[in-house]
Amino acid sequence: MRLPLKIVLVGMPGSGKSTFGRQLARELNFVFIDLDHHIEKEEGRLIKDIFAEDGEGKFRELETKYLAEVLENVEGFVLSTGGGTPCFNDNMELINEKGIAVFLDVPLETIHRRLTKDSASQRPMFFGMSAGEITLKLKDLVAVRGPYYEQAKIKLSGEDPSTELLMSELMTLLRN
Repeated sequence: MRLPLKIVLVGMPGSGKSTFGRQLARELNFVFIDLDHHIEKEEGRLIKDIFAEDGEGKFRELETKYLAEVLENVEGFVLSTGGGTPCFNDNMELINEKGIAVFLDVPLETIHRRLTKDSASQRPMFFGMSAGEITLKLKDLVAVRGPYYEQAKIKLSGEDPSTELLMSELMTLLRN
């Protein structure tokens, strides 16, 4: 039997939400959902194409729609959100109301290294940017998005958060 926990991972692009989420879901025997992949599947288009064809505003509407659907209709899951998901359309409020938000607070140096290594070209926000431009963009994002991430019920700080630490934090939260 699956516990009706709804664990929602939030944090900066490149913080490891998808990687950590898959690992956590496997350990909990929960469903893992990557919100961006879910949107792509439902819309039949890549995120980068939605941005290019319809703009960020339309993407954020779709993101909120599918976030609400997952939170309402699925039980016992780990959800990896996009880095901006909590920051638009009262999504962080919805996440905290329907689930347990977990902020993966990874150092900017680690995120920068991950983004410049190989995945920046996969992310519309960083497409075509130099390492220096990525650094500036990350600093701007932290300033804007940090207050939303800080609203999470659990904060895991460090380069590689452990599932054991999160399990301990979850147990404490559930006991209270």
